Amino acid sequence: MELVSLPLQQTKAEEGDEAQWIAAAQADPAAFEPLYLRYHLRIYHYLRTRINNDDDAADLTHQVFYQALKALPRYKQRQVPFIVWLYRIAHHAAVNVSTRTPHLASWDALPETMYPLTGRNVEEQVLHTEALEDLRLYLQQLDPSKRELLALRFGSGLTIPEIAAVVGKSQNAIKKQLSRIIKSLKEQYSHEQ
Repeated sequence: MELVSLPLQQTKAEEGDEAQWIAAAQADPAAFEPLYLRYHLRIYHYLRTRINNDDDAADLTHQVFYQALKALPRYKQRQVPFIVWLYRIAHHAAVNVSTRTPHLASWDALPETMYPLTGRNVEEQVLHTEALEDLRLYLQQLDPSKRELLALRFGSGLTIPEIAAVVGKSQNAIKKQLSRIIKSLKEQYSHEQ
């Protein structure tokens, strides 16, 4: 699967398109395709940070969109943004899977665009790989709820308000938690250097 950089913020025109697509899909499930095409990679990348392999993450992504399609007639555009609604479905699906089979997702699940190696000499690549391995170990030691917040923010590119809506906490609480997690990771990492 080719990784594509996705914009984090929608323009007014895109929001209008999305509202039309939602209304069309609510009237006719066959019109769901534009919504799927717009969001499937973001949902897949998020689930891949939670699930231990590509195939299971892809299967779960399809299940999330199937659940979304079934629930779409009940979706109200004014209550919560569509992307947040999708992430809630994905979050619950990932939680359900992890309670059945608790696995730690691999750091390798994050898109390579998050840590490019191009244009570096061999020594820089080795140092970069070692730094990523250290970070992978730190992340594995984190509480799953903290890893979840990092996955939503950095793996999926959600904003603080969107994350708050997905996990059901206040924006201030999310902002504080992310700040503390990042500070803690920086401190752990700097002590190792």
